[in-house]
Amino acid sequence: MYSFVHPWGVFQFVLQPGQKVKQIQQLAVSVVQQFLLTVENLRLREELRMQAVRDPLTGLYNRRYLEAALEREISRALRKDMMLGVIMLDIDHFKQFNDRYGHDVGDIVLRQIGLFLQSSVRSGDIVCRFGGEEFLVILPEIDLESAIQRAESLRLGVQTLNNKKHRLFPEQLSISLGVALCPLHGDSGHAVMQAADQAMYQAKREGRNRVKVFEA
Repeated sequence: MYSFVHPWGVFQFVLQPGQKVKQIQQLAVSVVQQFLLTVENLRLREELRMQAVRDPLTGLYNRRYLEAALEREISRALRKDMMLGVIMLDIDHFKQFNDRYGHDVGDIVLRQIGLFLQSSVRSGDIVCRFGGEEFLVILPEIDLESAIQRAESLRLGVQTLNNKKHRLFPEQLSISLGVALCPLHGDSGHAVMQAADQAMYQAKREGRNRVKVFEA
């Protein structure tokens, strides 16, 4: 038995009659190199996969992933005769905030709110960056009252990100949120997203920093 020690581990080979240690060493090096190449290829493949479905700034799922995930979750909800909630939210006056403090500070705000959203949902919920300063949360197996409560909790939570204790941003920020449910407000991903989006813009029209439920 011949043992070849490498940082990745100890590789053992059985010496066959007539084989020399040098031959075994060459074989061991070849095996280790092939193993490392395979590991690196798997790592690169996973990295590319993550880049395809993750937003590079916030680390949240991107819109491409969102559209596929939403249709999948709606199909599951309809099969199980359950409701599925969607919350669309937007940072109030974010464009003016960017103009005052610059895009670098704006990026910090987006990252922090993304982290807050991700840490504030259930394990089965899906948080996505919809685009710009808009985010979307998919809430499987939830009723309307609970979805509204969840949205209100997120609204209040964003305000605590800049209280006297934490002070993450140069000024107080708020969010406006729209809530819609499938199949109550639509039985497709496009329909329920559009309903949540309309509700969110209604919240903005009514003064921002509030939660609105879609009304047909």
